[in-house]
Amino acid sequence: MLDLNAVDLGFSRKAQVYDAYCENHPVIRWARQIIRSEVLRRLQPGASILELNAGTGADAAYFASQGYRVHATDIASGMIAAIQNKIETLHADSRFTAQQLSFTDLHRVQGTPYDLVFSNFGGLNCIPDLRAVTRHLQTILKPGGCAVWVIMPPVCPWELIQSLRGRLRMAVRRLHPRGVLANIEGARVRTWYFTPRQVRRAFLPQFRLVHQRSLSLFCPPSFMDGFPQRFPRLTQRLMRLDEHLGARPPFNAWGDFVLYTFQHGH
Repeated sequence: MLDLNAVDLGFSRKAQVYDAYCENHPVIRWARQIIRSEVLRRLQPGASILELNAGTGADAAYFASQGYRVHATDIASGMIAAIQNKIETLHADSRFTAQQLSFTDLHRVQGTPYDLVFSNFGGLNCIPDLRAVTRHLQTILKPGGCAVWVIMPPVCPWELIQSLRGRLRMAVRRLHPRGVLANIEGARVRTWYFTPRQVRRAFLPQFRLVHQRSLSLFCPPSFMDGFPQRFPRLTQRLMRLDEHLGARPPFNAWGDFVLYTFQHGH
């Protein structure tokens, strides 16, 4: 069950440090570029985006700056405050809006319907059953619209090999069927990991999977902060390997994250 108080507390604290951490991390910058490119190629000029678990609004602000109408939602009050700051900085009140809302309460979302529903970097892993979110998509997404979601899978080779360093808890944490308690800035937030099959089954038959790719399968995940600093050239080569093989089976099922694009209708 989703502990809203823990999520609000942990991610509100995270808001204070999140932007600076992401902006300075080469792997996160690289992954964001791939994810944003996938969103952009699914949109027509002037289209509308609903972002779930928008965090500090970094992606929402980027898409708003590209001319799209963006409605950013998050359950954490600290994240909503950070988004509001970006809205004021961009002077984009009409095309960039925010709403404090859980992704399980999308029947209350404002501004529907949307051309695309976006969720980045595993925010949806804070819920045990994705159907609590997908059941709303038919009413908030336009026919022909897309859902672009970035979700953490159970198999991340870079975490599994941590067993060789004696970090057994990290190595197997994604494999626990009841989820694990993640430490988010001192708050304990239960996290679940979804296989591609579980993700596909969460969507109604009216939705068709049109794209799937892994992120940080070959390239080290962001938690391995020191790797890009110690091995910058190797990191670049591994990024290129991810880009080359990440969308091909079976590689597109494993990694730190998996990106899915589902299309509604056509």
